[in-house]
Amino acid sequence: MNTNIEVKVELVFVGKTSKNYFQDAIEEYTKRILRYTSFEVRVIPDVKNAKNLSESQLKDLEGNAILKQIETSDFVVLLDDKGKSFTSKEMAFWLEQKQNQSIKKVIFVIGGAYGFSESVYARSNEKISLSKLTFSHQIVRPIFLEQLYRCFSIINGEPYHHE
Repeated sequence: MNTNIEVKVELVFVGKTSKNYFQDAIEEYTKRILRYTSFEVRVIPDVKNAKNLSESQLKDLEGNAILKQIETSDFVVLLDDKGKSFTSKEMAFWLEQKQNQSIKKVIFVIGGAYGFSESVYARSNEKISLSKLTFSHQIVRPIFLEQLYRCFSIINGEPYHHE
C-alpha cells in the first residue's frame, strides 16, 4: 500500500460538539490524522431558531450551509445509514484509490440530527455507512475519525489495526 496519501481530507459537520469527551476525542484523532495527510474539521453553525422550523426546513437550511463549503472539484462523501458498508481494510483501500484517481480533496459530511436535504444528496459523489446501528450525529464524529485514522494506519502498514 502507498505510504504517502496526498489527497486533502476534510470532515464537515453541522452543529458544535456539545460534550467535552466527544470534543477531546475529535481533537486527539485530528492530531493523529494530521501525521498522514492534510486534514481539517469544519463545523457548520447550528441553524438559529431551529425549534421553530419543520424537519424539512431545517434540513434545507443545513443543506444550503453544507453546499457553501463544497467546491465543484471536491469529492463529497456523506456518512449516511443507507450508504455502502466497508470493513476497515476495505475503507483503507477505498481511500487509497481516491488518491490514485487524482482526487485532490475528499470531504466527508455528517449531517444534522435529521440527516441531509435532497440538494446535498444530489451533490454527493458517494455515501458510506459506518454501521447498521443508529448513532447520534454527535457520537458519530469521533467514531468516524477513529476509523479514518485506522485507514491511514492500515495504508501505512502500521500495527494499530489487528486482525
